[in-house]
Amino acid sequence: MGNTKSSALSKELLEDLKSNTKYTEAELCSWYQSFLKECPSGKISKEQFEGIYASFFPKADPTEYARHVFRSFDTNSDGTLDFKEYIVALHLTSGGKTLQKLEWAFALYDVDGNGNISSSEILEIVRSIFNMIPVEDQKNLPEDENTPEKRAEKIWEFFGKKENGNKQFKTCFFKSFLNNTTYNHAAILVRFFFSDKISEGEFIQGVMNNKDILRLIQYDEPQKIKDKLKEKKQ
Repeated sequence: MGNTKSSALSKELLEDLKSNTKYTEAELCSWYQSFLKECPSGKISKEQFEGIYASFFPKADPTEYARHVFRSFDTNSDGTLDFKEYIVALHLTSGGKTLQKLEWAFALYDVDGNGNISSSEILEIVRSIFNMIPVEDQKNLPEDENTPEKRAEKIWEFFGKKENGNKQFKTCFFKSFLNNTTYNHAAILVRFFFSDKISEGEFIQGVMNNKDILRLIQYDEPQKIKDKLKEKKQ
């Protein structure tokens, strides 16, 4: 990482950010000066980051979501964000290339950082997203995704993890196994049908193949969701 305590961006850090974000040299230098005025230490604490999010959602509670976003960008796990981490966060949450955004989204949902996403982790992030939506606005959400539990279940099903379906596959598997299914075939069935986790590759591919998943995993204003659904029906 660059020397964030210097009054000027290092050439190395400047080139790195220009290459990996959409921002120009002039923008980066200007933001760096503003960053140092607000954070003389060259670091943003978790509390400061939460304060920034709170200013965007005065009628809701973005605290939990902000904590998860902070965690996902605190790449060196030191409890702060330096200028590079801050700019990357700004870039990915406001634009960025699709693959980069999906890699970040996976990191956001992988709460325990074990390289896989569980149904409980999906529910945890979705609940934090709902906290940012005023109660009145939640009434404008589609019936099948107007609670954290419904939306989390819908996401889980999009990845082929529906519990009822898994029970059927388990029944078929054991019948097949009892009928002398080969060990290798059985092992493949176990990995494919019994998995209760989503890997990074599975997550990225699934979202790229289905735009509905992308809409469900991120925060969006309820009215925008209704507009998107209307466009899809037309």
